[in-house]
Amino acid sequence: MGATMISRPCGMRMLPAVALLVTALPTGAAAQNGTSGEWRVHGGDNGYTRYAPLDQINADTVNDLEIVWRRSAVDTTLHDRWPDLQYSNQLRSTPVMVDGVLYGSNGIGLVEAFDPATGETVWVQEIDYLGDETPRGAANRGVGYWEGDGASQRILAVRPPYLLAIDLDTGALISGFGDDGKVDLRVYEDTPALVPFSYTSPPLVVRDVVVVGQAMQDHPRTKENRPGYVRAYDVRTGELRWTWNPIPQAGEPGVETWLDDSWQYSGMGNVWSHMSADEELGLIYLPTGAPSNDMYGGHRPGNNLYANSIVCVRAETGEMVWYYQTVHHDLWDYDNNVAPILMDITVDGREIKAVVQLTKQAIAYTFDRVTGEPVWPIVERPVPGSDTPGEWISPTQPFPTKPAPFDVHGISQDTLIDFTPEMREEAIAITAPFVLGEIFTPPSIRGDGDGDRKGTLQLPGSVGGAEWGGAGFDPETGMLYVPSVTGTFAADLTPGNPDRMNVRYTRGTRAFPAGPRGLPLLKPPYGRITAIDMNTGEHVWMVANGDGPRDHPDIAHLNLPPLGQPGRAMTLLTKSLLFVSEGDPIMVRTPPGAGPDAGKGFRAFDKVTGEVVWETAFRAGNIGSPIAYMHEGKQYIVLPIGSLEFPGEWVALALP
Repeated sequence: MGATMISRPCGMRMLPAVALLVTALPTGAAAQNGTSGEWRVHGGDNGYTRYAPLDQINADTVNDLEIVWRRSAVDTTLHDRWPDLQYSNQLRSTPVMVDGVLYGSNGIGLVEAFDPATGETVWVQEIDYLGDETPRGAANRGVGYWEGDGASQRILAVRPPYLLAIDLDTGALISGFGDDGKVDLRVYEDTPALVPFSYTSPPLVVRDVVVVGQAMQDHPRTKENRPGYVRAYDVRTGELRWTWNPIPQAGEPGVETWLDDSWQYSGMGNVWSHMSADEELGLIYLPTGAPSNDMYGGHRPGNNLYANSIVCVRAETGEMVWYYQTVHHDLWDYDNNVAPILMDITVDGREIKAVVQLTKQAIAYTFDRVTGEPVWPIVERPVPGSDTPGEWISPTQPFPTKPAPFDVHGISQDTLIDFTPEMREEAIAITAPFVLGEIFTPPSIRGDGDGDRKGTLQLPGSVGGAEWGGAGFDPETGMLYVPSVTGTFAADLTPGNPDRMNVRYTRGTRAFPAGPRGLPLLKPPYGRITAIDMNTGEHVWMVANGDGPRDHPDIAHLNLPPLGQPGRAMTLLTKSLLFVSEGDPIMVRTPPGAGPDAGKGFRAFDKVTGEVVWETAFRAGNIGSPIAYMHEGKQYIVLPIGSLEFPGEWVALALP
């Protein structure tokens, strides 16, 4: 499905193209970007460029970087109050820096404020509403910030089940917002009962609304699920302003793509990752995920709009302006997992306000962010069919003519590891029980055929291509720097047990197949960075990100170049350098085989050549996006780290 001008789901009338004219920026709206030397939004700005125009740390000085402070995942006062407090080591929280203070979600999802020069505590969020019982919780990916007229400021945070408004100076909940500072996100308009709610991404603040998506269970045992609603609340009062439903209802455009009335019971299509926005245009860009069930679609025939799409809605009303579906009838768990990246580019002499949706399938879909028209043509190409009984599969999928894919598409014997002839033969033997094929080869039934089939080897895998850490875009040069994962997994189906489920097939083991001698199954690089000139759509360079298993005893004698780490890399772009981490394996479903020190590296690359100009390794890997800011004349880089072996903490780097 292509870009279409429609209005949905609030019963609004169809809008003519003139309705897309730029509207004035409200008085006092926050300048949500890093150009002042601060970092007020998780992604650097609401366009998620992850760019800071700072240059104190550059190619000449970066080798002098040192750790200047560390801060534990939870403030000591909370340990004092609850001695038995427990939480995960996965501190994935990226702080924001506003007016000389850092604000971040701690290891149990509460907001803490701390000094940007020392890491020392300024305040811990008011916690009386939690009661005396030891709280449970986990770090989320960050917080939102709003600055209104005059002195109106607040931090917006999601700690399920609540959306919280917090005073910047004291950490107190703001009483005029919702119910004494909190909105219960379990409350939906379509049911009187409370509905379980979870969301790990930061709320998006645009003009005078704060927007939240939700994380959802796929429910592989049932064909029924709830829609993945996106909701916007008034940033001052907490009043619900609008709800957007990714599953079209009766009579609405798109409902015809849910055959057999499957829209009535199907769900998800949720936005669980970061959203982006154009503050000036008043437009929000939603990356939607897969519908339920995400590996067998026989109960939801049709292309299933608006799942697996980039959807543009108006910030003030939730009215849909345009959309583009990046995967028809998803069977591959190809959620749109990356915030759409906003950029102004010049293509063939034409200035374009663009938006780029990076995907797990390693494709950069590029659109005019005002109209939704593709910047370069997108063609529908035939893809393999399915032999799973009852399955419905789209005969084609959309492929842009530019840019080219930034990671490997499809798996065959030619893509298998071949460091030695013996390893290649071992890899061929390992893959013999699997179905191999081009990208979009569908999942297959475990045990079919001669009884030893183990499923389909999917490449890119469900953890592959671009990951939620996104990419970095340089507005001065038009260059986009995309980390990606080259990893496969077994997309296998098993029959549903009618005594326990009402789906004909459900997911199987979804295992990562081990390669020869504990090495990865594929040729390297297993993690890479691709530089793309978005003014031309051409790749400029590609380099491996990290050493990978080059020191493995069976290949160490080959003196191989860096092989790349298959982790969820995080990106920070400054005026002169590209910083990229490797992503610690503590993050869910990280492909194996990368070696004992996988994920701990952090590097600075030359933006022009991709050459490594500096690198270090922490005791644990980076598991949330790094930020850069200036404070009292000094540039800092702060990032969260954590691993299975080491507790999470924030680490700050600066020059001596």
